[in-house]
Amino acid sequence: MRAVVAVLLFVTAAHAGLWGLFQEKQAAPDFRGILPSVSYAPFEGSAHPDIDNIPQIEKIRADLKKLSTITRAIRLYSSTGGVELVPPIAAEFGLKVTVGAWIDKNSDRNKREIEAAINLAKRNSNVNGIVVGNETIFRGEQKITDLVELIKQVKKSVNVPVTTGEIWNIWRDNPELASSVDFIAAHVLPYWENFTDKQAVDQAVAMFQLLRDQFPGKRIVIAEFGWPSAGYNLRNAEPGPFEQASVLRNFVTRAEAIGIDYNIVEAIDQPWKFFEGGVGPYWGILDANREPKFAWTGPIVNENYWKLAGIALLMGILMSLPILRLEQPTIMQALVLSAAANGVGAWVSTVFAYWAGHYFVFGSAFALTLGLILLVPLILIAMARIDEIAAIAFGRGPRRLITKSAPLAPATIGENVAFPKVSIHIPAYYEPVEMLKQTLDAVSRLDYPNFECVCIINNTPDPEFWRPIQDHCRALGERFKFINAEKVQGFKAGALRIAMERTAADAEIIGIIDADYVVHPDWLKDLVPVFADPRVGLVQAPQEHRDGDRSLMHYIMNGEYAGFFDIGMVQRNEFNSIIVHGTMCLIRRSAMDMAGGWSGDTICEDTDLGLTIQEQGWLTHYTNVRYGEGLLPDTYEAFKKQRHRWAYGGFQIVKKHWRRFLPGASRLTPDQRREFSLGWLNWLGAESLGVVVAILNLIWVPIVAFADIAVPDKILTLPIIASFAVSLIHFLALYRLRVKIKAGQMLGAMIAAMSVQWTVSRAVAQGLITEHLAFARTSKGGLSRMSIEFQAFWEAVIGILLLIGAAVLVVTNGYKEVREIYIFAGVLVLQSLPFLAAVAIAVLENSRINSFAFWRNSAVRTAELIGLRPVTLPTVNTQSQPVASEIRREVK
Repeated sequence: MRAVVAVLLFVTAAHAGLWGLFQEKQAAPDFRGILPSVSYAPFEGSAHPDIDNIPQIEKIRADLKKLSTITRAIRLYSSTGGVELVPPIAAEFGLKVTVGAWIDKNSDRNKREIEAAINLAKRNSNVNGIVVGNETIFRGEQKITDLVELIKQVKKSVNVPVTTGEIWNIWRDNPELASSVDFIAAHVLPYWENFTDKQAVDQAVAMFQLLRDQFPGKRIVIAEFGWPSAGYNLRNAEPGPFEQASVLRNFVTRAEAIGIDYNIVEAIDQPWKFFEGGVGPYWGILDANREPKFAWTGPIVNENYWKLAGIALLMGILMSLPILRLEQPTIMQALVLSAAANGVGAWVSTVFAYWAGHYFVFGSAFALTLGLILLVPLILIAMARIDEIAAIAFGRGPRRLITKSAPLAPATIGENVAFPKVSIHIPAYYEPVEMLKQTLDAVSRLDYPNFECVCIINNTPDPEFWRPIQDHCRALGERFKFINAEKVQGFKAGALRIAMERTAADAEIIGIIDADYVVHPDWLKDLVPVFADPRVGLVQAPQEHRDGDRSLMHYIMNGEYAGFFDIGMVQRNEFNSIIVHGTMCLIRRSAMDMAGGWSGDTICEDTDLGLTIQEQGWLTHYTNVRYGEGLLPDTYEAFKKQRHRWAYGGFQIVKKHWRRFLPGASRLTPDQRREFSLGWLNWLGAESLGVVVAILNLIWVPIVAFADIAVPDKILTLPIIASFAVSLIHFLALYRLRVKIKAGQMLGAMIAAMSVQWTVSRAVAQGLITEHLAFARTSKGGLSRMSIEFQAFWEAVIGILLLIGAAVLVVTNGYKEVREIYIFAGVLVLQSLPFLAAVAIAVLENSRINSFAFWRNSAVRTAELIGLRPVTLPTVNTQSQPVASEIRREVK
């Protein structure tokens, strides 16, 4: 334990060291002067000024009092809607005001704006200019000639300089506009021109020089210069708090040195400007709480950096504490888990930073909150998978696993009983006759002296299915009992309850096998002795399949099944938390009776019974030794129906048993509660979340593509990518370590595992809205026919929509090149893979390449073509053939 504590402390120290190593500090020129002018809008919150964002006098007074310490003047953009309150209040603090008249296509509003601007200039001596319109020509809302007329109208009415605010290139390209104003108010915003923060100041100075050269003798004012502190990149232009501080400090120092007259946009962040893309609200030198974003002197640093580091370290420590509860973890195991926990802590810190440093309207706040809520279980799933990776790759080997070489207790239960009686139950429903005969024959060959076999065929009135089995049971002898039960209620559980009624009174152990299973002779001989421990209630052996070579599809199906039995079940067994899966299961009769027997209120009666037995406090054991082989589902449709039944039944079990997971409600241990809870989350939750998030992202695509609203990469999209990477590593690493299959079959198994995401999520959705579904038998033995319907229709629809969504994002992002949008497009592609995996298997099933004969023949042909194998020619008979004359002679 000391070693583990030392590892946790080491990882925490390393985490703190990384925060110290990556702390960013930037040098920039100090500025100790007063800014000549800043843009000011007296609005608060996210409501638009044209709707219900009315400035309040006291708020304006507080703002201007604060601004008076950092600037000599302010620039306004409107003269109505409450903005007219600003000039007289500004005079109280000695601030000059450049009044603005907002001009657009609305002539009535334009008239009101101009009249208000003129009145403000006449009534307030601190007004030092009027700007008629702001980027009106750039937006195409006025013609130059019309705007010039408005400027002339204002100039006639006031004694202060009059101009209009336009981007620098509008002035360059329209000299007639320059000749109509008293000074040129040029906007130079390098961010919108795709310049980097390192190029921004040079660009501004260059444009100032260009206009001064083009209009000699004219006063040139850079009426807008700034840089956003947050938002999305625009090609090469990266917003950010460090970039903003560096750009502004370098600019004002340079401007003061060479005598540039300028105005900084803007004084205070404006959250209501969310419609101006991701950066709209973040141009202020003060945040929305009227606090400075950066210092004008000294190195540029993040003042909250170590607070965020503290959050990350604290979360990392808290999430590492469960490692101390592990039984004898290795150093590497603890190292991996603690590193993952600290990684999650860093993510939590990033979430805090993002939430504190951004503004949200209701829609964006709702979307972000929903995204974070969905990410919490996703991260828990990823952590559970990392835990499993660490345990298998670096932890100690299995200690409870029953193996062939393990010494077992004598095969006795009770006094003077050498071989406790086992009653083997085989339920069947419309099963192929020859297949069921094979199963019965295998049971008859068991190397165990004291057993009986109860074969119950239920709800199968066709005598072609039950009469041959009845005759076969008679031929096998008195150990074999045959039951033909009709109108059985409760699906498979109902049939097994009837079998229990016909079970021998002295049978102490009940064995369950499916109708397709061919058991090995040593099944009972090896596993019954485990019941010598009176605490053992159940022993489970894995499933295996004997028809994995039927086709390529069956080959990869078999590989997919193997992962559950060689990885998940082995690990769960360490915590006495195995999932009972019916076939190849041995159950102590007294444990079954205590649990209430087979229950028909779920369609996974075996798993339900197994969990109930564990809730009663019985021990369960698992072996990964194959003691029999069954048959794989005949078709991909049958494979999906089986998985749907398992998932729906699993969700029924969750609804039935969740109260027994509460403290004191059952004899489940904390480890068992954790294993079952995480197991359900890891399977039912992961698949359902995958579909829900994919559909939500599809809905989000048009908003991202056409409304300039991207997805914050660090806190939403990158965790999704990281979770996918963890899942991929989890699958590949654990398969290589635990499952004895070839690499090609492993990759096929991964495709098969992904392909049922939609199926499982549908089952969970149906479980939420329904209580019961009919039991669906898994078609095996070759009797079922392949459906004419395409078995992955909805998966194809969703997968294609996800790919189309990704393509739309890439195309619409071609000019902006916003990094978050490209990442989001990548996420959509990743999310399409499970759906496309289903499409691939459905297509494979109906194609020639599904046959192994096709691949063998292709290999032969390829070898012949490249000369590695001689071409096999048809044999030619070398005996001479009779000519026509000889034939005629023979006829005679």
